[in-house]
Amino acid sequence: MPVSEVTHTVDGHVSYLTLNRPEVLNALTPGQRDVVIERLAQASADPEVRAVVLTGTGRGFCAGADLRGASGAGERVAGDVARTLRLGAQRLIAAVLDCEKPVIAAVNGTAAGLGAHLALACDLVLAAESAKFIEVFVRRGLVPDGGGAYLLPRLIGPRRAKELMFFGDPLTAHEAERLGLVNRVVADEELAKTARAWATRLATGPTRALALTKQLVNASLDSDRATAFAAEAAAQEINMSTADAQEGVASFVERRSPEYRGR
Repeated sequence: MPVSEVTHTVDGHVSYLTLNRPEVLNALTPGQRDVVIERLAQASADPEVRAVVLTGTGRGFCAGADLRGASGAGERVAGDVARTLRLGAQRLIAAVLDCEKPVIAAVNGTAAGLGAHLALACDLVLAAESAKFIEVFVRRGLVPDGGGAYLLPRLIGPRRAKELMFFGDPLTAHEAERLGLVNRVVADEELAKTARAWATRLATGPTRALALTKQLVNASLDSDRATAFAAEAAAQEINMSTADAQEGVASFVERRSPEYRGR
């Protein structure tokens, strides 16, 4: 896979990942998918990276998995589909959910199928006015993959999730915002600027506290109260040993702005 199909830069402690196949609305190849997974893992492990922005070039954020050749020749062996899904689309969505740095989706255009789920797995979602979200699977006679049946009900409830998945109708950016799938809709020409501003703000925050907060919120959707409270107590215990937590308390006592270093 040409490296240019996923461009990567780090600037101001922010890792910028850009899907770069505009001629196919950034439909994901297995190679691209694996690069994104690897970059997210690197962001988690790199103390110099404190936030991630994921976006696309051209008119598409991501049109889903590149299915060209997917109906290929040869006999299908039992277990092949489940294995491919587990090691592919599901691994990609898990990489976003498990990334230890905040991940912002800057949705610049069409986000369809796996591409929609890739955006919705991110911690914050910014959408250009021209963006649209499509649960395209039903149009192809397919079951939603990439964690869609896990993510959508938790974001908008089961009835709304079923409506989107049963009919496959496109959502405009403003409709997605109204449903709670998008944090903010901005003019197309303001998307990159807004994403940079949000990421810069996150990158100057208490990185470990943000990671633990992300973990708590994600886990709470599958936890009972006792489990959630125990996880919260454990997270507080871990976080209070960080330099940033100590700086936060000291800055409050000293009545000054904190200077967090991500440690």
